[in-house]
Amino acid sequence: MAKKEKVKKKGWCLKTFFVIAGMLIVVGIFSPDLENEKDDKNSDVKQSTSEQAKASENISTSSTEPEAAASDVPREYQSALKTAQNYNNTMPMSKQGLYDQLTSEYGEKFPAEAAQYAIDNLNADWNANALASAESYSDTMHMSKQGIYDQLTSENGEKFTAEEAQYAIDNIEADWNANALATAKSYQESMDMSIEAIRDQLTSEYGEKFTAEEADYAVSNLN
Repeated sequence: MAKKEKVKKKGWCLKTFFVIAGMLIVVGIFSPDLENEKDDKNSDVKQSTSEQAKASENISTSSTEPEAAASDVPREYQSALKTAQNYNNTMPMSKQGLYDQLTSEYGEKFPAEAAQYAIDNLNADWNANALASAESYSDTMHMSKQGIYDQLTSENGEKFTAEEAQYAIDNIEADWNANALATAKSYQESMDMSIEAIRDQLTSEYGEKFTAEEADYAVSNLN
């Protein structure tokens, strides 16, 4: 009986040995894949961290560039630009008119270089300014089409370019007959002029520059 027990113990030991050996083989087979997976994950984490660092650096650099650029501009230049912006927002001036105002001894008295910097960096729509100026002349002074055009381009007037002035004339919504009549009434009431004298003043090259048809409409509708 004692011998049989010893045989059974040996069989159990052999089985245990083979089981353990099998487990070690399995672990050996899969362990490289696990290590590779860990390496891949670590590589992805490192790459993501590097990309975030680069993005943060780019954001930081881009945010400081405008500040650095602004600090390179002389203070007087910046003041000229702000003044030009204020004029442009409140008064529909031309480019030349605004430059003259910035440099004028009777205006802002900025140096020519500062004024030019302001003009070059001002975000202005000169066509829109010409149109707004033309509308103001039509609404408040009842001027003729030709009279407004001449006033917009005059060296003693608004100093818009010919193209800007023409844009204004082409896009203004004005009743030229009504303007002629309003001007005629003003002459009649303030200067006691005759009908023919009013007609001549309305059409004169040195006067209001209305067309003959517009002048006829005006005098025909005077009281």
